[in-house]
Amino acid sequence: MRAHLHLLGILQLVWGAIGLVLGVSMLLLAMGAIAIGAGSGADRMAAGITAGAFAVFGVVLLAGGGANLWAGRALRRNRPHGRLAVLWLGALNLFVLPFGTALGIYAFWVLLHARTRAVFVAQP
Repeated sequence: MRAHLHLLGILQLVWGAIGLVLGVSMLLLAMGAIAIGAGSGADRMAAGITAGAFAVFGVVLLAGGGANLWAGRALRRNRPHGRLAVLWLGALNLFVLPFGTALGIYAFWVLLHARTRAVFVAQP
């Protein structure tokens, strides 16, 4: 199960990096929407709403990506709080179709296995 635990840590890191890239992309789209609104007088309201939506999604993606990166790093170091964080994030990832669902199911399968629990319980 150590190989699965190692792979899960890597997958969490990759998932977090993807979340950070998507969050930065959304914030750049928000800046583009602001620029469009500033350049044209007729579309200011629509550009403002669009920029606000992109900004909110960008911040949420940055927070989720950072949390997944932190949890993946803690999991790779066999920290008990990393296991708990990946379980919580796995529950949230179940709603992100299709890759988040697969990652969440895999996280539950790996982290709730008896041999994997022993790795984290044996820590002082």
